[in-house]
Amino acid sequence: MVSPLSPARAGSPSSDSAPVGGGAGAVERDPFFDNAKYLAIALVAVGHAWEPLPGSGRVVEALYTFVYAFHMPVFIVLAGYFSRGFDLSPKRLWRLVTGVLVPYAVFEVAYTLFHRAVEDPGFPLTPADPYWILWFLPALFLWRITAPLWQLVRWPVPLALAIAALASMSTGIGDDLQLMRVLQFLPFFVLGLRLRPEHFAYLRRAWVRAAALPVFLAALLVAYWSVPRVTTSWLFRSYSARELNEPVWTGAAMTLLLFAAAIVLGACFLAWVPRRRLWMTALGAGTLYGYLLHGFFIRGARYLGGYDDPFLETPPGRVAVTLAAALLVTALCTPPVQRLFRYAVEPRMRWALRRDGDGTQA
Repeated sequence: MVSPLSPARAGSPSSDSAPVGGGAGAVERDPFFDNAKYLAIALVAVGHAWEPLPGSGRVVEALYTFVYAFHMPVFIVLAGYFSRGFDLSPKRLWRLVTGVLVPYAVFEVAYTLFHRAVEDPGFPLTPADPYWILWFLPALFLWRITAPLWQLVRWPVPLALAIAALASMSTGIGDDLQLMRVLQFLPFFVLGLRLRPEHFAYLRRAWVRAAALPVFLAALLVAYWSVPRVTTSWLFRSYSARELNEPVWTGAAMTLLLFAAAIVLGACFLAWVPRRRLWMTALGAGTLYGYLLHGFFIRGARYLGGYDDPFLETPPGRVAVTLAAALLVTALCTPPVQRLFRYAVEPRMRWALRRDGDGTQA
């Protein structure tokens, strides 16, 4: 299974990085996608590190709103883009199981035991209710398993948007597998399925990069304005309009508004992602490790009193938290960490496959 967070061989529509350059038969990872994945995972970690800050203030709240408006949508669009070649063949289904469901089971147990050790000894194990950041894995499984269907319908993105809007206006969707999030983030995955390499190439144009800067500035100003007026809970896609004590129709309106904002800001973000191979490129192959492991450190710091230091209420303290989160997730994406935790994050599990009569694995 290939996700936008995990390493893969390039050279196919479902691979992690599109092939670039080279002669006949040459296969190479595209540095652009690895760079994008690393920068996006850094934003994810920083956003999670900002959440527990005491008295974070309006500036941090504005930055938080700004980052959350596009960082997960970018991830999910890339997940869809690298799912274009997914079919229901046994080989791909097995990769989906070992690459998503098995790590989900392993880390759901690990985070539950961790939570019991540092916070609540009676904390229950609830596989149907993912622990914090782990919601993305079952969501990715559900999105990818439906990828062939979205490739068949005539207007996939409008249909996915309609489903997301209906979900945001409903009240009957439970917490199982974070289904509300799965449905509200669905349009980004479907959009990724419809994208082609030329769409990403378009972002290389000079005018797009130049326009991205004032757009980012305007978005930051809007985020600063919205902090005391609009709840950031809309950005999590975990609640319906009624659950946020808003009129039902605002669910559909916010679905469309946030989708448009995420696409514009995501395009601006990708326009400035470096295209050449840099120090961060190698880290892009290990972002799944950074994603799954950084939560132990941030939740541990929160539960063990690391956020109680008055220094963190000062501007230098908030900068220190930001830099620490970025450095932490960088370290967790490195090859040594990948080798150490590969058994849990990317298990091959060949022992679990049955063998045909000729001795080959099914």
